[in-house]
Amino acid sequence: MTAEFERYLALSGGVGGAKLALGLSRSLGTGQLTVLVNTGDDFEHLGLRICPDLDSLIYALSGLSNQAVGWGQRDETWQCLDALAKLGGENWFRLGDRDLATHILRSEWLRAGQNLTEVTTKLCAALEIKTEVLPMSNDPVATEIICQSGQSLSFQHYFVRERCEPPIQDVRFKGIDQAALNPKAAALLG
Repeated sequence: MTAEFERYLALSGGVGGAKLALGLSRSLGTGQLTVLVNTGDDFEHLGLRICPDLDSLIYALSGLSNQAVGWGQRDETWQCLDALAKLGGENWFRLGDRDLATHILRSEWLRAGQNLTEVTTKLCAALEIKTEVLPMSNDPVATEIICQSGQSLSFQHYFVRERCEPPIQDVRFKGIDQAALNPKAAALLG
């Protein structure tokens, strides 16, 4: 691929977006690509801030991703989750042992007052990722699924735990009206 522009901004979701970003990062020069990642699927689970799309992208760009399933880290172990289930805890969202390290640090850094862009930058630096990875916003936006039964579910509860089975009445994006575009992405769009 011949670079016609100085910088490229790619919009990304999770698994498919991570594959696209990986291909683009291999085709473009260092420092030419910024990936703006969906955070509407983020949620709190087991007291931790989980960012599935950001993690899929980070793991793909660092070479850690589990290509067989398209999410998580390769050669992952599940001892913590197995112990959690034995104690009666929720284990429907598959968080591997190494994956938990990401969520623990992210949650700790966010509680310490860092924003999601700062946290993501630190994670990318630790994993030696050269591509700039940005969350779409530092403000929380939550995809909320309203089922025909009236039950409200976070996107991950609907998609993973409920396997997309309950009929949907509506989809809402809580916090979208208050959320600001990531300032670094806004600057790139100029």
